[in-house]
Amino acid sequence: MATTSDIRKGMCIDLNHDIYSIVEFQHVKPGKGAAFVRTKIKSLTSGRVLDHTFSAGHKVDEVRVERRKFQYLYNDDMGYHFMNNETFEQVNLAEALIERAEFLKEGMEVEVLYHADKEMPLSMEMPQYIIMKITYTEPGVKGDTATNTLKPATVETGAEVRVPLFINQGDLIRIETSTGAYMERVKQ
Repeated sequence: MATTSDIRKGMCIDLNHDIYSIVEFQHVKPGKGAAFVRTKIKSLTSGRVLDHTFSAGHKVDEVRVERRKFQYLYNDDMGYHFMNNETFEQVNLAEALIERAEFLKEGMEVEVLYHADKEMPLSMEMPQYIIMKITYTEPGVKGDTATNTLKPATVETGAEVRVPLFINQGDLIRIETSTGAYMERVKQ
């Protein structure tokens, strides 16, 4: 059992018979009235993000969560399949539990969040940055580096990313997985 003063980013709590992760929080002490904690919480079972306010001193049930490294294998009508490289245990997750599933590439290392007490997978987290190869985009023209104009490009997993005009087919790019945004071109 924890209180609102123990709330921190990434903490997992049990609230209304669901498990939530704290995405962001802010302790507020108004000049008039009682203090409170304003939070943005994400459900680990459904992926919904909610705004929730706790009064100061409110007790919250902290959930013990373990992060385990898994390798992405494939997806089918049963869901997305992952394998633990140490124990060779396989687990499949529904698409709702995976953020940015369009960037999953066979053999990619990911982290699966497990409920430590119930041994139940909750969600999957991708690495912060991934490197992908451009499979299709309109060709760039010499001198297109002067503006910040973006064009659509398809990466090797089939996902579409907006990239600068100078990016060509076959280039490797770094993508930030949380936003799906182009970061930079990578030398081959």
